[in-house]
Amino acid sequence: MLLSTPPYFVFLASVFLVFWLVGRYRTAGLAALLFANYFFYAKWDLAYLALIPLASTCDFLIGQAIDKSERKGLRRTLVTLSVAINVALLASLKYMPFLAHKQWTLPLGVSFYAFQSMTYTIDIYRRDGSATSNYLAYLCSASFFPTTLAGPITRLGKLIPQIEKRRLLDPADGGRAFFLIGLGLMKKLLIADYLAENLINRVFDLPKLYSGTEALLAVYGYAFQLYCDFSGYTDIAIGSALLLGVRLPANFNAPYSAENLADFWRRWHITLSNWLRDYLYFSLPGLRSRWKVFAYFNLVVTMTIGGLWHGASWNFVIWGLLHGIGLAVIRWLARGNSQPSNQPVFRVVRTLVTFHFVAFAWIFFRAANLATARDILSQLASMSVSFANVSAGFVIVLAIAAISHFVPKHWYDGTQDLFVRSPSYVQAGALALLVVAIQYVATTGAAPFIYTRF
Repeated sequence: MLLSTPPYFVFLASVFLVFWLVGRYRTAGLAALLFANYFFYAKWDLAYLALIPLASTCDFLIGQAIDKSERKGLRRTLVTLSVAINVALLASLKYMPFLAHKQWTLPLGVSFYAFQSMTYTIDIYRRDGSATSNYLAYLCSASFFPTTLAGPITRLGKLIPQIEKRRLLDPADGGRAFFLIGLGLMKKLLIADYLAENLINRVFDLPKLYSGTEALLAVYGYAFQLYCDFSGYTDIAIGSALLLGVRLPANFNAPYSAENLADFWRRWHITLSNWLRDYLYFSLPGLRSRWKVFAYFNLVVTMTIGGLWHGASWNFVIWGLLHGIGLAVIRWLARGNSQPSNQPVFRVVRTLVTFHFVAFAWIFFRAANLATARDILSQLASMSVSFANVSAGFVIVLAIAAISHFVPKHWYDGTQDLFVRSPSYVQAGALALLVVAIQYVATTGAAPFIYTRF
């Protein structure tokens, strides 16, 4: 059940009505939400009805034990057990079929579930949070359906109090939710899917059939396709959660406006960046050593593991290595006290260089294998010029994607506030027009969100 399809919105409307109907009774509201979460998993595969409750129960009990224990060795053993359970769950569903050459993989790799669950026990172990005694609230939070497919990765220590608390739906939050859901559908169906179907997929499937300029446009197009696809999912997920009175963390902040690679990772997939920093990078050995080389080395290790998290492929290893080495270089260059020039021309140059580095790395991220990535790079190096396979629609949609990405934040905030303050019939009319536009433009139906396969 994809978040961009009619069945999902029927499901969401049903959950919304039932949740707020029984929400005055806290236990009934939690039970309704838990049923919705597990129903969402079951729509993908019934096996999740055994795996997810069992894994969640283990983490709940481990969290209780860590919170009550003062013995350092026992606490370390317990948190290691929790991490092992989640990593084993992730590996068994995502990597073991690949390694064993079997085809029993389930449709969801539960990467985001595992990452969220580990935040709970690790935070308790580090004494950055405390265990909840509400088993039902924990189960609801660990399996919260808007974050199931592709995040945002939400720390359970911050999610549980929101789900546990009985609250009323703020009308402003309702308007904001509809705005985000509509925006997410526009990004996904009117931009990302259109770009993919009208050039990107064809070039990455058979790159040798296309000129250097067409391959370059496909690479640029993929950068904005991936952004619109993933940020579109995030908008829908955050909007869905708002309808249930839950605020999820932001996951994107105009990433292609970044002036260096470190800035890019503060703007792109923010919750994953924070997770890798807080739960992996700071846990690696050597950071407190007088040998500064560990700081650079651990950046490379962290990003390489982040690449492998996306899939067991050399393409993802190379993508992670490129970003890890790039971040290490940025850190090395910033070791002095000198500040880069703030003049507009230098800021534009830094932004363009960063964007092209990121777009170059996306080639390995998108290509099916190393041979395809090599063919793309070969076509780019050929510098052959032809636009025979580039439609006017592709150029227009790509331009819209690029321009909208660089819209000043106060314009975006002002548009959202205007929608929220508008009467309900105006909001309904705007959403109806969006549906009509989708019917005319998205003729091939909704493709799966790119990050749902990770």
